[in-house]
Amino acid sequence: MTKFKSFLQRKGVDMSWKAYFVDALGAMALGLFASLLIGTIFQTIGDKTGIEAFLVIAKYAKAATGAAIAVAIAYKLGCEGLVLFSAIAVGIAGNELGGPMGAYVAVIVAVELGKMVYKETQVDILVTPAVVIISGVLVAYAVGAPIQKVMNALGTFIENATQMQPFLMGIVVSVVIGMVLTLPISSAAICLAIGLGGLAGGAATAGCCAQMIGFAVLSFKENRWGGLVAQGLGTSMLQMGNIVKNPKIWIPVLLTSAITGPISTCVFHLENIPIGSGMGTCGLVGPIGIYTAMPDGGLNMWIGMLLVCFVLPAVLSWLFGLILRKIGWIREGDLKIDC
Repeated sequence: MTKFKSFLQRKGVDMSWKAYFVDALGAMALGLFASLLIGTIFQTIGDKTGIEAFLVIAKYAKAATGAAIAVAIAYKLGCEGLVLFSAIAVGIAGNELGGPMGAYVAVIVAVELGKMVYKETQVDILVTPAVVIISGVLVAYAVGAPIQKVMNALGTFIENATQMQPFLMGIVVSVVIGMVLTLPISSAAICLAIGLGGLAGGAATAGCCAQMIGFAVLSFKENRWGGLVAQGLGTSMLQMGNIVKNPKIWIPVLLTSAITGPISTCVFHLENIPIGSGMGTCGLVGPIGIYTAMPDGGLNMWIGMLLVCFVLPAVLSWLFGLILRKIGWIREGDLKIDC
């Protein structure tokens, strides 16, 4: 067992929660951003403007989803050379057979096996691609469809539950997905994997916006304009270190998401597409997703988007934060980040 552990360490195989559920999942999200997400944005622009070039770009960007996921995960897991390049075929197969999560599982298994055999034989140029591609495609065939069914069932359950109990589920989805956004886990990847769209997608967007805009405004005193932009348009994950030191700083934005979630579902009936549900205001993808899901939403949609995504998170988080500062739960410098 000791020899095997030494071998894995030498080959750079780290079988840990962080490697597979933090690093790889985060990398998967980056792969999605560089393919399906940007392709969806171009698709929306093309549909609304009638410019054919955007539709062509969108087609090829979205077609690269599996490959982009594979390269992103393989790179994050420290793969190089033939392992990294061979993973592309696995990502394409995994995505086709089991969606993004199918690609995620297949690529992880394939590249870890690939790292074990990489440069271990005299015919590495044949062995490494064969091991990576064969193992990855077999895993995709074996688990792709079941994984996709489970993910779809979970997403459908949440969407149906939100339709039936929009107030309660508006709170639950908004708070939970918002928390996932700030944790070192990819909310975007999770929302896409389970296909979280529709009314539940709108609630998820509300929670994510509450975290991003909320922390941006809440910490403005410490971080000024740089922090406002970094958190409001970048990621609230920047506050994770401060949350570990003082979890009470999370209270204002969690209370805010518990309010904006049901406002989204019960008052404005905002919807989103899965790729935009877990993004919040990062690059304004969340609001763009709402517009994509509700192209004929009219004035109600625009007012709801403005209030739920920007105004209410800013105002409510600031008010709750003011109260917590006065009672001493949030102290000077608790929200300071390097930006």
